[in-house]
Amino acid sequence: MLLSPVADAVIAGVFGLLVGSFLNVVIYRLPKMLERQWAAECAQMQGQEAADAGPPFNLVTPRSRCRQCAHMIRWYENIPLVSYAVLRGKCSNCGTPIGLRYPIVEAATGGLFAFCIAHWGLGLEGVAWCVFSAAILALALIDWDTTLLPDDITQPLLWGGLIVAALGWTRLPLSTAVWGAVWGYMSLWIVYQAFRLLTGKEGMGYGDFKLFAALGAWFGWQALVPIILMASVIGAAIGIVMKLSDALREGRYVPFGPFLALAGLTGMIFGPGAILGVLGVRY
Repeated sequence: MLLSPVADAVIAGVFGLLVGSFLNVVIYRLPKMLERQWAAECAQMQGQEAADAGPPFNLVTPRSRCRQCAHMIRWYENIPLVSYAVLRGKCSNCGTPIGLRYPIVEAATGGLFAFCIAHWGLGLEGVAWCVFSAAILALALIDWDTTLLPDDITQPLLWGGLIVAALGWTRLPLSTAVWGAVWGYMSLWIVYQAFRLLTGKEGMGYGDFKLFAALGAWFGWQALVPIILMASVIGAAIGIVMKLSDALREGRYVPFGPFLALAGLTGMIFGPGAILGVLGVRY
């Protein structure tokens, strides 16, 4: 604690707004960066020269621009929440609407950071859960947009859970975290293989296995059943709403990763056994 619990949480929330602004960049650019990388690798495997990818494109370069008119976003137009409100959700140059997701991600990240510091304090444990929150939020939205769960995030998240347990930064024993990762991966892998044998189709991707393994590393093997139940309940509810409103995408599928991610955040905030308590089952 640097000041008071409330002040620490407020400071963390403000910092979370800034991180949320960066997450918007990650969510949009990382899948495109991976697509460029895969195209170059495919060309190399075929003995061809990779197509010119153009100017550098990463999480830092180029600077953010309006997708409609290419207006470069000035620093004072990129202040989390404030700039969106001042600009009334529109580009200052061409008036094109700015997606509502941008301020929502900023506000969500700020709220999650404030919660983590208020709950665990401004120390290593609180900071660790802030990092967890940011990674989970980014994964949820990337998977929702692209059905990708990038190794660039899932693997560091998995190792991060094991490392913080090993260092004693969280209250989870290392052995519990290790078995959580093992059974998190294996459980969905077994379901995937059984579904493929029975139907000849792939019901989920390997990214889901890695994300569930990461959640096991952060929460422990005992939390795997509550988390998968949370994900299933959340997914079923959202899927029913989307079906009734005819909002399902082409192919009428919904990626499972976002629901695993939401279950992870629910478990962080309310405890892994929250859904079991609602169902009258003791965790």
